[in-house]
Amino acid sequence: MKRIKVLLFSKYSRRGPSSRLRSLQYLPLLKEQGIDVQVRALFPDAYLEALYQGHGRAARYKGLWYGGQRVIELLKSKDFDLIWIEGELFPYLPMWIESALLRANRPYVVDYDDALFHRYDLSSSALIRRILGRKIDQVMRGAFCVMVGNQYLADRASSAGARCIEIIPTAVDAGRYGVSHDHGGGLPVIGWIGSPATENYVLDVRGLLEKVCGENRARLVLVGAQKTAAEHFDGVRPEVVAWSEDTEAQAIATMDIGIMPLRDSPWERGKCGYKIVQYMACGLPVVASSVGANRDIVRHGENGFLASNDQEWRDSLQCLIRDSSLRHRMGRAGRRCVEDHYSIRTQAPRLAALLRNAGGG
Repeated sequence: MKRIKVLLFSKYSRRGPSSRLRSLQYLPLLKEQGIDVQVRALFPDAYLEALYQGHGRAARYKGLWYGGQRVIELLKSKDFDLIWIEGELFPYLPMWIESALLRANRPYVVDYDDALFHRYDLSSSALIRRILGRKIDQVMRGAFCVMVGNQYLADRASSAGARCIEIIPTAVDAGRYGVSHDHGGGLPVIGWIGSPATENYVLDVRGLLEKVCGENRARLVLVGAQKTAAEHFDGVRPEVVAWSEDTEAQAIATMDIGIMPLRDSPWERGKCGYKIVQYMACGLPVVASSVGANRDIVRHGENGFLASNDQEWRDSLQCLIRDSSLRHRMGRAGRRCVEDHYSIRTQAPRLAALLRNAGGG
């Protein structure tokens, strides 16, 4: 088998969820398939730390420097068979810059795990909408193949005129996740995992969670939120646990029910439901907003519940809190779903075949 060399232009290092899950976690498996990938991240960990700590302006200034470094790296990419791009090469720069650099290099594939195009075409700035509103469509159209995490993103790639589209769901390394067991008769735990950038979704339903936890003597655990998130709750004080890649699976395993609330808007419809996959990998039942990819992953009544309003959220959570046998049954169904459809062991051969085909191997 001929080995092929791929240059990956990721957005982040492993600290960034999108980069870690959509590409970086696959690299050892791809190497086994004869595909050698070198990574060039646009933004280092320090950039994400600045964003999460609220220093967005300083991070943006640093971004200009990182963009200049990427131009140099791209000009040196002729020794590779294929370029693999996460989203776009240069955020907030017009497509003609990317086109000029890509035209002289190898074929490229591009990957999306959220509705990046809405950052431009639904921007509050008329200037951004005018200059960049169709940029991602142009990136998609020029790619050998567009890889996406769900059908909403696939539909956009199709309307953009992409020549090849593959849906590769965001997956987990199932071996890292131990199945959660009964926690010895303690109070049931409703859990959420995310980041400071997504904690607003759980704060949107804080009133409902306060009532459900108070009425049913349940605990609430938030993994990855800012410590200050707990201050928004009244009556029920959630436990806020710091996120790390090494401990996230253990943190989820302490939960009894996993939740993924979302707003129903264009941006959220492009999300890939990764939190749900993590909960299911630990054998947890889930309650999730009936939005986007959540509806593809959650089989209502089998491995969890989909909820469209406060009453459905309340009924679903109460049902799971009060019935441990239902939690276990749904949790086992969720784990099987992950092993069959949302494990990197299942998706890696598909990804390898796609990259090999694109790289001419």
